[in-house]
Amino acid sequence: MISDTESLALMLQKVRDGDRLAFEEVYRRTSVKLFGVCLRILPIRQEAEEALQEAYLSVWQRANTFDASRGSAMTWLITLARNRAIDRLRAKGKIASAPMELADEVADPEPDAPSRIEMSQDEARLAHCLGTLGGGDAGLIRTAFFDGSTYADLAARASLPLGTIKSRIRRALLRLRECLS
Repeated sequence: MISDTESLALMLQKVRDGDRLAFEEVYRRTSVKLFGVCLRILPIRQEAEEALQEAYLSVWQRANTFDASRGSAMTWLITLARNRAIDRLRAKGKIASAPMELADEVADPEPDAPSRIEMSQDEARLAHCLGTLGGGDAGLIRTAFFDGSTYADLAARASLPLGTIKSRIRRALLRLRECLS
């Protein structure tokens, strides 16, 4: 059986010989991925679409330059698309860099080091306090609040009345609050 990689390489050989159906098949199988490559480089959709069109024009015109011994067909196609997108970006003069001093103003979505330490300490305290709960109450708390199970789900799984589950969780939460304060 022939692999997808080998199949794509064979399609490109047919494109080299002017086979339009093979070109359509190459487009159908690769256009989504290649559009994603263009879109990462050119965030304006219309620009990315034009770069993709130019890339497929290059595929049609330069399929004879594809050499399977040098790399996979997909790698060759991605390189063509990437290069067309970069060429378009350069032609528009949109490669500009801001002064380094502005880097301080860019918000980092990750918490800073002190916040990470504090979160780690909070997690350790919570884990310790959950460990002090007995009779499976810690498991009920974890399942209800960390896994998102409803009280009714917990009652069904434990084969206990819903009121019992609610009472156990309420008492466990009170003990957790006491332990954490």
